[in-house]
Amino acid sequence: MKKKRIWEIDYLRVIAIALMIVFHIVYDLNAFTDVEIDLTGFWYWVGRSAALTFMVVSGISSGFSKRPFNRGLVVLGYGMIITAVTYIFMRESFVFFGILHLLGVGMLVSPLLHKLNKWILLVLSLIIIYLKAFVESILLHTTLFVPLGIRNYGFSSIDYYPLVPYLGVFMLGVFIYKVYYYKGKSLFNFSLENEFVTWTSQQSLKIYLIHQPIILAIIFAYQCLP
Repeated sequence: MKKKRIWEIDYLRVIAIALMIVFHIVYDLNAFTDVEIDLTGFWYWVGRSAALTFMVVSGISSGFSKRPFNRGLVVLGYGMIITAVTYIFMRESFVFFGILHLLGVGMLVSPLLHKLNKWILLVLSLIIIYLKAFVESILLHTTLFVPLGIRNYGFSSIDYYPLVPYLGVFMLGVFIYKVYYYKGKSLFNFSLENEFVTWTSQQSLKIYLIHQPIILAIIFAYQCLP
């Protein structure tokens, strides 16, 4: 029997994918071509909205996963591969702890998060988010605490989503699951389920991993044209 999808979560994930791809196209054009684009303001929030949506949706989806710990190991493993590759090619601003690291850790601890009372979970998530300004004000001479949001002097990264505050955003997704989706049903009494949307949502990790190389290949191929 085919497992029934919660269609609005698939749509949210696909929206996040679309925003991510658009932002990275703009970012790569600005970084690797003569096109000058202001990445603050509107474009900053396009990228940030994609990331935040991924975090919340991942938190919600952790409630449906039969093996969240295994899934977390896979996602974290891919994050470490990205760390290694970017360290080789972009050593000055390589991905030390990016969104895949954050989501991987979130999935690893999600079984514990789901055991918490939902209101305690909400309070803890808000506290973690609130601590953002405090941890960002601390600078150390070590990188040991970079995953927590406490940076070292001169820190730079092209993709940085530390546990404070972003684990709190993931936890909000877990809270939403515990309040609204614990029965495994859509919040709507109608369905807009679509095969393409469902397939795209299911391939989100693969799309994340391959979209940047494809964008860069197209840009560099175009630049090589006579």
